[in-house]
Amino acid sequence: MNSLPVITAVDGSDHSLKALEWALDAARRRSAELLVVHIRADYVKALPLPGALPAMPPVDEVPVLASVREAIEGRADLPPVRYSAVDGSPAPALIELADEAQLLVLGSRGRGGFASLLLGSVSRACAARAACPVVVVPHAARTESVEAAGTFGRVALGLAPEETSDATVEFAFEEAGRRGAGLQVITTYPVPFSTLALMGGYLDAAGTPESPREEKALSEAQDERLGAFIERYPDVAVEKVVTAADAAGRLVVASQTADLLVVGRHRRRVNADSFLVGSAANAVLLHAQCPVAVVPA
Repeated sequence: MNSLPVITAVDGSDHSLKALEWALDAARRRSAELLVVHIRADYVKALPLPGALPAMPPVDEVPVLASVREAIEGRADLPPVRYSAVDGSPAPALIELADEAQLLVLGSRGRGGFASLLLGSVSRACAARAACPVVVVPHAARTESVEAAGTFGRVALGLAPEETSDATVEFAFEEAGRRGAGLQVITTYPVPFSTLALMGGYLDAAGTPESPREEKALSEAQDERLGAFIERYPDVAVEKVVTAADAAGRLVVASQTADLLVVGRHRRRVNADSFLVGSAANAVLLHAQCPVAVVPA
């Protein structure tokens, strides 16, 4: 069992409190401790340059953490919860903390973000650089339509058979197993330009492929890549999808009926349609309607 904590950051914003709820559930499912962190960036900015540094307020007196503690104390089935206040810049501080975490859970925007921004700079930086998987929980305005439907009992995984790491696939199977959920594995190949020009926007060409040879080859590659995981996780029902579609668009559509969307993060991009920290994965973080887990290679 992984003894490292699940970490979430709170700043008093509704976005961070939404992420806190997701993190509480994640820690409970993992039988892990939850570390609730508040980054005191404003305190650092206010420090005088000359002379000795003033004493920092103790954790018990940090208003944001006190508010969280008051809100969740007494709940049934709480995981072990610990609180910490860290002084510094949020993104670097959280990336450093992630070195000793099994999961980092963040809201898509923080207190300091502009309301018009779809993804905050802190969550973006952590998703790109943290050593552990990072779950970005979208803000309420983006999830209203799907949250009304409750849970879907499905985890979705974006799989490029030759690129997606074993760690990413393993994470998706483990999450589906913890939730008693099915796993939808989505592999795409480029939609012919002529089809896009005629249809406009996102197209799922399942059932009417224009490149049957490519679809067959990808289906075989997907089967080969998933075989060992299916054997290790016999209780996870797997739905395999291979379709001609824009990778990001197809995953965003999948997020409308999933409880979690899992994508891999790699050091470099191989092609424009790959599920990496590039245009496709970034678009998923911007537009997905369910939480997105970004798993490092």
